[in-house]
Amino acid sequence: MRYKKRKYFLAGRINLIQRSKIRELFEKAKKMENVISLGIGEPDFDTPDVIKEAAKRAIDEGYTHYTPNAGIPEFREAIAEYYKTHYKVDISPNDIIVTAGAYEATYLAFQTLLEQDDDVIIPDPAFVCYVEDAKIAEAGILRIPLREENEFQIDPDELVEAITKRTRMLVINYPNNPTGAVLKKKTVKAIADIAEDYNLYILSDEPYEHFLYEGAKHYPMIKYAPDNTILANSFSKTFAMTGWRLGFTIAPTQVIRDMIKLHAYVIGNVTSFIQIAGITALRDKRSWEAVEAMRQTYAERRKLVLHHLNKMPHITPFRPKGAFYIWARIDPELEMSSEDFAEWLLDNAGVVVIPGTALGKAGEGWIRISYATKKSQLTEAMERMHEALSKL
Repeated sequence: MRYKKRKYFLAGRINLIQRSKIRELFEKAKKMENVISLGIGEPDFDTPDVIKEAAKRAIDEGYTHYTPNAGIPEFREAIAEYYKTHYKVDISPNDIIVTAGAYEATYLAFQTLLEQDDDVIIPDPAFVCYVEDAKIAEAGILRIPLREENEFQIDPDELVEAITKRTRMLVINYPNNPTGAVLKKKTVKAIADIAEDYNLYILSDEPYEHFLYEGAKHYPMIKYAPDNTILANSFSKTFAMTGWRLGFTIAPTQVIRDMIKLHAYVIGNVTSFIQIAGITALRDKRSWEAVEAMRQTYAERRKLVLHHLNKMPHITPFRPKGAFYIWARIDPELEMSSEDFAEWLLDNAGVVVIPGTALGKAGEGWIRISYATKKSQLTEAMERMHEALSKL
């Protein structure tokens, strides 16, 4: 018996995932000429030479084979040393998995800890992948708003109110994408206490930890809630290694033991010579000198963009203390949605910004501006925006 041939097979769960509105805007911009993008969240710097040279040497030295699923032991030891040195946190290398960027780390957390009808609390606005990860895990999604009057920090009282009997996990991301907000120490401690009281896991995504301004400090959640925290981190932003796809997750022993099973079948292991380069990134002082140089450059760009935006009509920026984004409020009198405003800027100023609603419903009335681009480009983009907005 012959079966009728199907042209295309499709798993129903793939329809749960929505294509990012950010990418849609980028694709429109690519078809236009003389466009300046302040949209994508990627460092414009190249990876420091000392890290690139380490990768080249590793290839020549034969690091072209499989590694343990969790990662090369020396690399995991270097990650543990990093947390001890920077934050005075004791972490066992056995509680670390080297991942393909923080993306994989968050995916592993959602898939390992959540199942159908479990609830996860995700702030609004938030980076796009968290909601999509929750959909794939078939979890219920609870959004809690981040408010300007609270400097876009999570309100502990609102967090408690949002918790249900089925809530298993809270997602946090500080320094924050898209707002640039930084969590205060007292808020970190309050969240840690809530997680302990309500038996919640905290997925803490911390890739912007080294880009801080005006004396702001980063308080890693794992220091305050070690038994409840799944930490996701990445080399992409810190060391300008976005294309390398190198990250890691740290979690309690019982969680790591189960995450490694999924990781082993998803990618097996992260590329061996890239892991060796990661050791150099963490242990060589030249790589950290490069990180500080990048931070200082971001600080100068941040100051430049804030200066221009504060003089611009119809837009009001929140003053961020972390990451490399500015979250700016659109004048309500324009009666334009975030998407319409972003489209209007693209059409009339030739500048790409991200509509706030691409990052959650609470992003309505806001746009995200990335200053991870050259100063000359930022200046021209600001001048274009000012000229266009002055005509409204």
